[in-house]
Amino acid sequence: MVDARGTLAVWRSVRGLRDFRRLLELRVVSQFADGLFSAGLAGALLFNPERAATPWEIAGAFAVLFLPYSALGPFAGALLDRWDRRLVLVGANTGRLLLALGVGVLLATRSSEIAILCGALIVNGFTRFVASGLSAALPHVVPRDQVVSMNSVATATGALATFAGAMFMLLPRWLLGAGDTGSSAIIFMVAVPISIALALSLRFPSHVLGPDDTARAIHGSVFYAVATGWVHGARTALAVPSVTATLSGLAAHRIAFGINSLLVLVIVRHTDIPAVSVPGLGSAVIFTAAAGTGSFLATVITPALVHRWGRYATANLALGAAAVVQLAAIGIQVAVMVACGFVLGALGQVVKLCADSAMQIDVDDALRGHVFAVQDSLFWMSFIAAVAATAAVVPADGHAPLLVVAGSVVYLLGLAVHAFVGRRAT
Repeated sequence: MVDARGTLAVWRSVRGLRDFRRLLELRVVSQFADGLFSAGLAGALLFNPERAATPWEIAGAFAVLFLPYSALGPFAGALLDRWDRRLVLVGANTGRLLLALGVGVLLATRSSEIAILCGALIVNGFTRFVASGLSAALPHVVPRDQVVSMNSVATATGALATFAGAMFMLLPRWLLGAGDTGSSAIIFMVAVPISIALALSLRFPSHVLGPDDTARAIHGSVFYAVATGWVHGARTALAVPSVTATLSGLAAHRIAFGINSLLVLVIVRHTDIPAVSVPGLGSAVIFTAAAGTGSFLATVITPALVHRWGRYATANLALGAAAVVQLAAIGIQVAVMVACGFVLGALGQVVKLCADSAMQIDVDDALRGHVFAVQDSLFWMSFIAAVAATAAVVPADGHAPLLVVAGSVVYLLGLAVHAFVGRRAT
């Protein structure tokens, strides 16, 4: 059983780590802004009575939002290992603030979806840059023996903040309407938490967040560092068995999650919930809340699981259990899929935390930003590929049991790769 007292002690120990608390506060407001912006944008494009969204349009929206950064992220990630990460956070939050206001203006003026998505794409790029910087900086503000537990604390509070931001979107949407005007007001509100995140970024002393200039640091011009960012990041990830293994498991989870996400979105677009102005929004909110709750609980218990069984066995158990739970949704019933979303959210988060810990502990700091950027790219490229493949075959009502089975097979493949490659790390 999980030691509840040990988990509580971990949370209490946060009080003794001043710089970690500051990083945690920055993560909370940053991810609240991310949740509010993402939910506001989804409401504006997917659940807007003034706009429509087919499965291919949903897949296209995800691709425009995440694919360009996923392809370019590992190049930009090199900057996290070259420049003072505190300055990177300040610059990224500044760009994020200005561009979020620009997206609000585009919505207010009823611009085309392409223009809105392109603006949101750049905002998302800055957001992912901030997230990778926060993860890469964490080992600089906590003792090495507390990296796993403090990473879980950071992930738990960040996930809760993202969920809170997404749920907060419902209040102004209810007050101001679901059209472009109400959606633009929600996006303008994002400026408040981003401004706070910018202010919090300024509190850190120079270089306290890294990077370290170790023997493995990439020297040369900025152009060289950026141009070779993908190469150094991928090569480092492949050279560390624990990282390779957990990233394969994480990719499997994201593929299955992409399949499930599009199925749910297509299904709920045909579901009319009373008191909801746009069909399916209520069901989508419930599904998101279930998955988010599962992820949050996983961040609380994962340190105890890893302490008892180790990262390798914990990730193997999570992937095996996920393959079984995925099959439970074969009936394509919304209520069952919500329950499965809760459990799969928890199991996927366990794998994600094991991957984060492997990169924070087993990778040299001079290359840690590279590898986190590669992870972020793999995270979203797997998801987008799954959404696109699902959009190509999903029926109009979303009833496709074979796609659920395909998700279970993907989990088993991820388990096989993780078990084989990860054994070398143990």
